[in-house]
Amino acid sequence: MSKRKVGIVGATGYTGSELVRLLIDHPDVSIEVITSESKAGTKFSKINPHFHTRFEMELEPLENLDNYELDLVFLALPHGVSMDFIKDWDPGNYRVIDLSGDFRLGSAGEYEQWYKKVHSAPDFIDKAAFGLPELFRDQIRNADLVANPGCYPTSAILALAPLIKNDVIEPSQIVVDSKSGVTGAGAKAKQSTHFPEVFGNFSAYGLLNHRHTPEIQLNLEKFSGRETEIIFTPHLLPIDRGILTTTYSTPSGEVDGDYLGEWYYSFYEKEHFIRVVDHPPNVKHVRGSNYCDIHVTYDERTNRIVTVSTIDNLVKGAAGQAVQNMNLMFGFIERSGLQISPLSP
Repeated sequence: MSKRKVGIVGATGYTGSELVRLLIDHPDVSIEVITSESKAGTKFSKINPHFHTRFEMELEPLENLDNYELDLVFLALPHGVSMDFIKDWDPGNYRVIDLSGDFRLGSAGEYEQWYKKVHSAPDFIDKAAFGLPELFRDQIRNADLVANPGCYPTSAILALAPLIKNDVIEPSQIVVDSKSGVTGAGAKAKQSTHFPEVFGNFSAYGLLNHRHTPEIQLNLEKFSGRETEIIFTPHLLPIDRGILTTTYSTPSGEVDGDYLGEWYYSFYEKEHFIRVVDHPPNVKHVRGSNYCDIHVTYDERTNRIVTVSTIDNLVKGAAGQAVQNMNLMFGFIERSGLQISPLSP
């Protein structure tokens, strides 16, 4: 069978580079074109020396995209830029996986409220499938546009979905506390991610108004059919990659704490990339892989259910999940190209 042809728009950022890392060894895919407006004409390995001799393709301007017959395009673009691509190019000849937040929310109004920007392609919002395979596999298979989830929402939604779906917790009393490495902020230099600011430091940001809040709520509601309300606080860790999310929720009835772990294991037992563990996981246990590790426990003293989940924000939180979605869309084995063991230490 001939390989599917894909392109990566915006290939020089962290997620674009991670897509290349995963796709160059994918048995069923061929990377045909990679684009960058600022680095066009430069070899990819010149910008990313760790790809020397592994991937020497030259970056091209976006206008060259039509020179290729593609089956799928990955948009590794910033928020607010992907929707302009969809509006201007109106892709009908290939399918699209968008790694920005432009098509993750429920309406243009909600997008404008949280992203403070008018949506330029509102007609496509309802056409986009939310790309969390473990919960929305059927919608992803048939979609022409997939909105790849945010990294924080991936770690939170997967940890909370079993509890919400089975009416185990009160859906309006959920606290999500997340910590991320600095690659979650993207490759472009910022004062807040400057080494002297981050090293030896630990800080909260986006307090009460982070744009991943509605993404977590909306997609938990889609999956469970229950109105959900969360308070979400992200933090910046002085590490390069990885997310650890802790959630706190109130049971809606009696809880058998000894049974919770077994129940989670049963809920996710057919999922290749969800590992239910009997101890709180750490970020190095998933580093470089597409795994999400989840631990769940019950605190009888405070009557709270606590979950701890970890992912690599660039893999399961971005590029790895995008490849997993691509596999579903093309009917490949879902774990193709993603059977990578974590790096530790």
